[in-house]
Amino acid sequence: MNKNASTLRNGLWALALVFAAAPGAHAVPSFARQTGMTCEACHTVYPELNHFGRVFKANGYTLDNLKDVRGITAKKEEMLSLAGLPPLSAMIQVSYTQLNHPLPDGTGAAGHSQSGTVDFPQQFSIFYAGKIAPHIGAFSQLTYANDSGTIGIDNTDIRYANALVLPDDRSLIYGVSLNNNPTVQDLWNSTPAFGFPYAATNAGVSPLAATQIDGTLAQDVAGLTAYMLWNEQVYAEIGLYRSAKQGTTNPITGGAGPLDGTASNVLRSSAPYARIAYEYQWGRHSLEAGMYGAQFKFFPGGGTAASGGTAGSPALLSGPYNEFRDVAEDFQYQYIAEEHLFSLTGTRIHEAMNLDASAAANASNPRDTLTTVRVNANYYYKRMYGGTLARFQTNGSTDPLMYAAGGPPGVVTSANGSPDTRGWIGEFNYLPWLNTKLSVQYTHFDRFNGGNVNYDGQGRNAGANDTAYLLLWLVF
Repeated sequence: MNKNASTLRNGLWALALVFAAAPGAHAVPSFARQTGMTCEACHTVYPELNHFGRVFKANGYTLDNLKDVRGITAKKEEMLSLAGLPPLSAMIQVSYTQLNHPLPDGTGAAGHSQSGTVDFPQQFSIFYAGKIAPHIGAFSQLTYANDSGTIGIDNTDIRYANALVLPDDRSLIYGVSLNNNPTVQDLWNSTPAFGFPYAATNAGVSPLAATQIDGTLAQDVAGLTAYMLWNEQVYAEIGLYRSAKQGTTNPITGGAGPLDGTASNVLRSSAPYARIAYEYQWGRHSLEAGMYGAQFKFFPGGGTAASGGTAGSPALLSGPYNEFRDVAEDFQYQYIAEEHLFSLTGTRIHEAMNLDASAAANASNPRDTLTTVRVNANYYYKRMYGGTLARFQTNGSTDPLMYAAGGPPGVVTSANGSPDTRGWIGEFNYLPWLNTKLSVQYTHFDRFNGGNVNYDGQGRNAGANDTAYLLLWLVF
């Protein structure tokens, strides 16, 4: 191992011991088993990372404090390093959801659905989270979700990372990430993949509109990105994403690929992704500001064939496609003391759409825009009692074809073709033990799919979709 990298690694371990002296918190136990540290070493309250947690993630999840099975050559080169105890853990979520006003019966007949929904479980996940080999680590989640009734790959981030101590005693961490959800690899909780709300009901009513980078492509793409973290302050990342659809078969081969016009929204080519951020620390405070974004070009698919490419020259397919350019800004402030913890995070995502493939058939306009803004503040006392207040808002172009479709009449439609939605989320959390979290969350809509009163043209108001959500969250 490089001597400078070894020195930095030892320094990080010493820093971890300092953090580990603080009171306990809730986190994925895989990392605690691997490092021998309690969870607040890396978190304020899970899954929000503190500064050391961000450095741990950038280093590829490889910091450990276990007796390893090692393989070393005659030249003292490390060829194998396997943890004696695999960094495995599990998670179960059990929840109850109550809508402010029941949904109409799905048969189309008179009547309504049940007034509340019990999800037992809402999710059950198994994690491998930690070191795989020298300089290689992973966060990988396999989940059963009750809304789909299936088991499938969830958020996954596999990393190679290394570190240097520069001549001026400043550090440089660098690496690559192979992941399946744009922003899941990010170090801050102001970006979508690990942003608030950290848990949400899947039995509520969701608005029609969301930008592509805001979770729309989760587990639908695969990306390889390269990143660097200079002096634990300046972060930069760039990479490419390709379609990696799950459960899609080619009608000719019967296999998993290649993807063709029978699959919907296949990336036409590699989608570029970029991220830059700066974090400043003073005392118990830290402040981050940054930008991130991507450009996606999709064939609409679903039976619309694309042309181009030959047997001898498999060029990129051609034909009409839709283009989405997402540009976002974000910030995160944290104050971390022994008893009091406070965070303020926010993001603004602006999406410009070029809808050449969908114009006339699925969209009224050849060009649309969508802008989402989220800001949330949370406070915790002794990492045991706390809560969050969040404001969310999405505004965009009026497009009757795009936003009037989808969902049962009177629930997920828009009478005026507007995607505008805004509201508040309030959440209270109680963590009696390090691996147990009880949450009470309420979501209120000021506006839903373009309206407050009779937004769907059939008498349903935005407030009818207000949701009370009770959650028991266990990790072990």
